[in-house]
Amino acid sequence: MIVNDEGTAIVTSDDDQSSLGSSYASRPEIAEALAGRITSGKRYSDTLKTELLYVTVPVFSGDTVTGAVRLTYPSHVVTDAVNRQIWQLGLVALVTVLVAGLVAFIFSGRVTRRLTLLQLATERLAAGDLSARADEESGAPELRSLSTSLNRMAKRLDALIQQQRTFAADASHQLRTPLTALRLRLERARELLDSDPPAATERLAAAEREVDRLGDIVEGLLVLSRTEVSTAALQVLDLAQIAQERVEQWQPLGQETDVTIRYEGATTAPVRATVLAPAQILDNYLDNALSVSPIGATIVVRVVVTGSATSLHVLDEGPGLSPEDCVRAFDRFWRADSAHPGSGLGLAVVAQLAQASRAAVALAPRPESGIDASAVFESAR
Repeated sequence: MIVNDEGTAIVTSDDDQSSLGSSYASRPEIAEALAGRITSGKRYSDTLKTELLYVTVPVFSGDTVTGAVRLTYPSHVVTDAVNRQIWQLGLVALVTVLVAGLVAFIFSGRVTRRLTLLQLATERLAAGDLSARADEESGAPELRSLSTSLNRMAKRLDALIQQQRTFAADASHQLRTPLTALRLRLERARELLDSDPPAATERLAAAEREVDRLGDIVEGLLVLSRTEVSTAALQVLDLAQIAQERVEQWQPLGQETDVTIRYEGATTAPVRATVLAPAQILDNYLDNALSVSPIGATIVVRVVVTGSATSLHVLDEGPGLSPEDCVRAFDRFWRADSAHPGSGLGLAVVAQLAQASRAAVALAPRPESGIDASAVFESAR
């Protein structure tokens, strides 16, 4: 479930969508997350009449908490599976004691010891410790099988929680740039409201378009977080048109720091990609280029069509990176300079978007100075 900053549910994965629009601000875990703290634990659900494991994480936009994501999972699934195995193993142990005497005593001791370890692992998992794992290498075959199943479930649960955390971080990063552009347009519209109403109206119209784009980005992130990379739907998009539109949107931000942003290359360049990938890849590249460009520099956005491939290039005049850092830059949370602001998520998101679009991305040092940030898409015929 995803709630906004007021604690109202705006997204839920439940089949029953009746909870949408309801307030969950009174729930302790939601209140903690909206205060900026990650919480996890176990609680009893009056609605479902069962114990639930939960993890709640805040969603940040800069330093501001804009909502929270809560993941819940019923704890009785693990308990029921362990209880069934314990009953079966107890029966086997009893029959063995009656038949084999001393041998059964020794065997039951070993089984009990392994069961104790398995129970401890289960209790740690039920208490919210997702790093808990059972021993799969020793014990009876049934215990090894149960341990394997328990470990597989723990890994899956951990992966789901990590996926939600990753989504929250990616969403926060992807929304930062459009929100900045939107704020700038609204500020300029306010300045022109009295002196130049037509220009103010134009700025407000641009702000409305940016709001629509924010909605598209949120929807795209949700689709991307729920879709396997290999099954992401590709569409035919005009990369040249997208590049020119994004350059036009970024030029006011460049003017703020006396940086020129211009487009050159093909007038039309149809490619196959996921619907939002080219624009978001270009936005991330431009965001990085603008942050490192000196006053008076020029950023060139270039689209080149070469047969079956179409490449997008963002050329900046910043300090550049070493060849080794160019490769590492696509790792999540990696930053060349720890003093530089940012979460280190931008290029990691670029790599994920490119993979979903069957595209290839790369950074390369320019001979003079700066970076050539590229993305190569499949041309659409």
